[in-house]
Amino acid sequence: MTQYRPVRAAVLSAGSWGTAIAKIMADAGTSVVVHARRSEIVHAINTSHRNPGYFPDVELPASVTATTDPAAALDGADFLVLSIPAQSLRTALAAWAPHIGPSTVIVSLMKGIEADSTLRASQVITEVTGMHADRVAVLSGPNLAAEIMAGQPAAATIACPDEDTARRFQTACHTPYFRPYTSTDVIGCELGGAVKNVIALAVGIASGMGLGDTVAAMLMTRGLAEATRLAVAMGARPSTLAGLAGVGDLVATCSSPLSRNRSFGTHLGRGLSVEQATAATRQTTEGVKSAEVVLALAQAHNVEMPITEAISALLNGRVTLDQAVTALMQRPPKPER
Repeated sequence: MTQYRPVRAAVLSAGSWGTAIAKIMADAGTSVVVHARRSEIVHAINTSHRNPGYFPDVELPASVTATTDPAAALDGADFLVLSIPAQSLRTALAAWAPHIGPSTVIVSLMKGIEADSTLRASQVITEVTGMHADRVAVLSGPNLAAEIMAGQPAAATIACPDEDTARRFQTACHTPYFRPYTSTDVIGCELGGAVKNVIALAVGIASGMGLGDTVAAMLMTRGLAEATRLAVAMGARPSTLAGLAGVGDLVATCSSPLSRNRSFGTHLGRGLSVEQATAATRQTTEGVKSAEVVLALAQAHNVEMPITEAISALLNGRVTLDQAVTALMQRPPKPER
């Protein structure tokens, strides 16, 4: 008789989304070890079952433990879940790679594009580890960490070229409040997650300028068109962008005050500089780093992305707020497709 062995996951890192996915997986019956750089966070998680850096009022399941030792976190791990800034991925993963087991599946929660290479997170993972793409999955969707930590219902898409791998992780994170779906469209999920951050900056800017819901709806709708054009040009399915990892994530990120990207844009719309908005937001805002990279991908694939172009120009100081708005509204009229 085969002895049952609990599914085990290592989560890097102990930020807001890393903490949320650790709770989700533990509630699904998965044993979770969180890797944190700060020993005081590790001590708090192990003794009081709380992360004082992000959710001090939410008690984590007893099956969530923490360590500063990456080798200990990865020992026997079925899944390595990565929740770090996209621009830090290559360096962090290179340090972890020697400790990754031969059958460990890597799951990316990242929603950014690497600046220097224009590679998606899953591509960086396979390049750094030498791992086959069938062992790399992506989780994306309209997931706001604070709401999930409060136990509010949520859903997401898990994409992997290998359907069995996607289903395995689906089981490892399926709870009464978190409903994951599976897909094989990794490109669509990753690009939907990256582009929506740029569009959320635009929606936030409009809000900061005192513009209303009409403008927000316009930006979200045309932003979805931009994301879909780029994703399809790069090999994705249009239906993915119409799902949780596309329009679902877009609506949540553009609409919620909990969204870092929307909040960052709001600061810009109120007249703050990029540096001042960065200080005010205080957390990684992937859209700021990704705007120019997404635009480079669009240009490489001959895809028109006017909102992304305007945001990139604004962030790099090439245009003012008023010039960006004028440029978008004075584009030649054309049929909607």
